Formats: sequence, structure tokens, C-alpha cells
Amino acid sequence: MTALSVSTSSATALRADAVVIGVAKGPKGLVLATGAEAVAEAFEGRLADLLTTLGATGAEGEAVKLPAPSGAKAGYVLAVGLGDAEGGFGAEALRRAAGVAARTLAGAKKAGLALPAESPEEVEAVALGALLGAYDFTAYRTAEGGKEPVGELSLLTTRKAGKEAKAAVERATVLAEEMNRARDLVNTPPNDLNPKSFAAIAQTVGKEHGLKVEVLDEKALAKGGFGGILGVGIGSANPPRLVKVAYTHPKAKATLAFIGKGITYDSGGISLKPAGHNETMKCDMAGAAAVFAAVVAAKRLGLAVNVTGWLALAENMPSGSATRPGDVLRMYGGKTVEVLNTDAEGRLVLADAIVRAGEEGPDAIVDVATLTGAMVLALGNRTFGVMAGTDEYREKLHAVAGRAGEQSWPMPLLPELRKGLDSPVADMANMGERMGGGLVAGVFLKEFVADGIDWAHLDIAGPAFHEGAPYGYTPKGGTGSAVRTLVQLAAETAQG
Repeated sequence: MTALSVSTSSATALRADAVVIGVAKGPKGLVLATGAEAVAEAFEGRLADLLTTLGATGAEGEAVKLPAPSGAKAGYVLAVGLGDAEGGFGAEALRRAAGVAARTLAGAKKAGLALPAESPEEVEAVALGALLGAYDFTAYRTAEGGKEPVGELSLLTTRKAGKEAKAAVERATVLAEEMNRARDLVNTPPNDLNPKSFAAIAQTVGKEHGLKVEVLDEKALAKGGFGGILGVGIGSANPPRLVKVAYTHPKAKATLAFIGKGITYDSGGISLKPAGHNETMKCDMAGAAAVFAAVVAAKRLGLAVNVTGWLALAENMPSGSATRPGDVLRMYGGKTVEVLNTDAEGRLVLADAIVRAGEEGPDAIVDVATLTGAMVLALGNRTFGVMAGTDEYREKLHAVAGRAGEQSWPMPLLPELRKGLDSPVADMANMGERMGGGLVAGVFLKEFVADGIDWAHLDIAGPAFHEGAPYGYTPKGGTGSAVRTLVQLAAETAQG
């Protein structure tokens, strides 16, 4: 990963391939953002005019290069857009601008970031955006000639921000590395990432960071009565796993359980997905990737909270042994579920994990899943839905996501939707009303949450996998969606 450090050097004194400054849209044209003063002075006050001549407007996502001025030790200046100048620049604007800069700097060995970074919050935003923007998944490329991510970034800040700035960069580095870990897992093709290999990765990484990892294989799952996970994975040659990744802190006063849907490939099973809907289904384990990364991040940050991650891993495939529409599964804990559609499998593996997690008595359970296409239709590709057992906890998670910098929207669990899940032969069915399908899935999951435990469900089907061109700090492919929200929740829980 790109190396990032803090420097108090002047933007014109830093020896580098490039120096990055921020520009924005002002009421009378282009304006230079804080951090660009030294570069502007070297241009003798002509920098804004030169950039305007080159077509710069300050709009978000914009990147304009020009040769460095005489006396500067960098090769060129890269001006990135921050959007409207009115009201200042929020953390997300800084993250996105830094991400654009990092992507544009691909091929460079070293660059300086002279973006607004006076407070620790601004420093962390710039550092995180840059490290996420520099991400590139190259594990399977053999062709030469592509540009490598920028090698080193120096974040330029004031001398008085020294210690706090370094701490902010350290936090951003941990978060970026773990988000990029989740991205790598999502981007890994399913012929290499299956339940067994995912579990092995969890064991290796867990050992590296001092986490306790337990793996239930197909025999242990059968002995324990995990009918949901087994029912989904029974049709595959790659048997399912339930992985528990636990982090404990000696001063913790609360315990959180994070549960991730980990369908390493989702064909739909017997209810087979049509062509055009299965090509990206390696991403159906993004929830488990986010949970795993969040637990590791909590450990690396030393948060004073206990966090247990549950990775419900299976591969949903059609075969002679696969679960059929009409089959009834006996879930962990005893409830029976009639399977009406084998492509509504995520809720089955999550339900088993929710019941198992609840047995340990956590203060709260949060599950994360690429669960429904209905949520994508409702909220689009950049926003995840938040549902919860109570309105208060739903609003709390929505607010936490906002503070973490992730787009989310609170969604209701309407009681009238429960009747549609009734089954004539079992306790309930895995499908209900077609309209409001994302909410129906949440209503289903709520049935498995133990009384007295706060619970939230994050449906990240939209933002977990980006199929378009990169933007801001978001790459094509896996995004690391929900990692920041989970880590933010853990941090705030630790603070009480």
C-alpha cells in the first residue's frame, strides 16, 4: 500500500514528483483552498488565473496539472476540485479530493498533499481519502506497462498540529488498510475465495493480530444444528463454514456482535439467477469482509470494547444435493423455515448466526449483508439501508454511519409485512410480499433476534460493489462499504 507520512515542509520546498493543492468554486470564480499559499506565492499571484485558463473550475472530481513554478522542488502542481467554497470543506469533500489526487498520481514515486489539513479531523480525512484512492487490485494481472499506485505521500500540515496530526494519520492508515483488506476479499474471484479459504485467511490474520478465531466446518455445523447455513451450502462442492473472530479488551464495559453475510458465490441455487445477474456475485460476501475488517481494525486501534465477528460463509450452487424450493430447514435454535426461493439465501445464513451470537449476550448485534436488490432499487448504488429492532437504535446507526462518512438511510420494519412470511407447513417462509422486499428481509431477520438485545441490519447491496468508473476515493469493484460504520460504532461504544 502507498506509504503516507506527515511533514511540516513548505509545499515548494518538498522534493517530490508533484505537489497537490485544493481549488474550489467561489462566487466570482476559482478560489484556492487553504494549503495552497506557498504555491500561489511562487506563482506570484497568477495561479488561480492560470488554472482557470487551463479549464479548472473547482468542481468536485476535477484534476488539473500544470508545471511547477520556478523555485519549487516538485515537478508539477496538481489542482483537485473541492466543490463549492461557501461554508468551508467538510471531511467527505476532503476525502474525495484526496482520493482523486491519489488516483491521478498513479505512476509517481512521491507527492506532497497541500490540501486543507489544519485540524486532526482534516488530517485524518485527507490521509484516509488518499490511501483509499491509491488502492488498485492487481493480484491477477500479468500484463506489464500499467502504472503502479503512487509510492509515497507526504501530508503537509502546520508545525503546531504535529503530534495530533501523526495520531490522525495512524488512525487513517489502520482504517484504510482494513477497508482495502475488505476490498481485496470482495475482488478475489470465487474459484480462489470459497468458505474454506476465507476461513483460513481469518485464522492467519487473526493469529497475526492476536484475535481468537474459531471455525465450525460442515461436520460441526451439522452437529450443532445450523440448518440455515447448511441448507444454503449443501449444493456446493465447497462446504460452508461459520467463523467466529473475537477481540476482547481488559477495560471493556460493552460487547458488540457483528454478523456478516458471506456467500462467496451466489448462483441463486435451484432458483438460478439469469444471465446478466450473476457475473458480479463474487461480491455477495461483502458483509462478511466488512465485519472481518472491522474486528481487525478495532483490535489494531485498541478500542476499549469487546467485538465479536461472525462470518456466515457458504457458496450457493445448484446441484442434485442442493436445497429445493419447498424444502423446510430447521434453523439453529429450532425455528423451521420453508424455502420458497433459494436465491433468498442470505437471510438463512444470517439467521443462524444471529441466534448463535445472541446466546453470548452481547449488548448489541449488527448484521451486514448484500441482501436484496430491492434495497438497491429503493436507495441506489451509493447508499445502504438501515433497519433495526427499535426506531431509536435505527436512528443511532444512521447517525453513526453519517459521522463515519458513509451514506445510509433509515428504513422501517413495517409490522404488516410479517403476515406475508407465514407458511402453511413451517414456522415461516423465507419469502414474503414482493413489494418492499428489502423491508421483508429485515422483518424475517428480526424474528431471530433474542429479546433484550439491540439489533440493526445494514443492507449494503448498493454500495458494496461499484461497477462504474472510479470516483473520489471509491474504486471499481469492492468498496469496503460498512467498515467505517462498524468501526465508528465500536469507537463510540468504547467511549461510552
